[in-house]
Amino acid sequence: MNKAFTREPEGDDDDTDDTAPAPSALPAGTKNYLTPDGYARLRAELMSLLDDERPKIVEIVSWAAKNGDRSENGDYLYGKKRLREIDRRIRFLTRRLDVAEIADPSVHYGGAQVFFGATVTYVNQRDEERTVTIKGIDEVENLQGEISWVSPIARALLKARVGDEVQLMTPGGLEQIEVIAVRYPAPQPPPKA
Repeated sequence: MNKAFTREPEGDDDDTDDTAPAPSALPAGTKNYLTPDGYARLRAELMSLLDDERPKIVEIVSWAAKNGDRSENGDYLYGKKRLREIDRRIRFLTRRLDVAEIADPSVHYGGAQVFFGATVTYVNQRDEERTVTIKGIDEVENLQGEISWVSPIARALLKARVGDEVQLMTPGGLEQIEVIAVRYPAPQPPPKA
């Protein structure tokens, strides 16, 4: 069937998501803080997409397009879809890295006050101890005990010191938590030339 008589699904256009909010939108007026490791990880992902994955998919799509009827060509259709996903991720990473502010938590090494990048151990009113690391929105891995610096728990902990009790608003109501330890990564020696 001629493509003029078919209706393409909405939202498949490459340019439609440029104006859409990012999956983990930054609060208005805030900076996109990242640790040096987080920045390096996001940059490596961007370079991998640009240098490796995207060229491979373009090659597959080009090969599949030469095979004739594109409407029933699975390699072509999947390739085009994957290419849109890659391009969307590239745009997202590029925008986020352009506005990233690298904050090295090792400058606070040995300190007892909670700042960005701190690993904080706290205890709640039920004597449950928990350890979290405060990181940037784009680098958080929840399963590793990392929390975003804009999360409610991080906001409650920021600027607190060891021994301080802070109030945390939870769905169950106001809760008191006590900071019992603060750690930062040790400064890394400069690379040798």
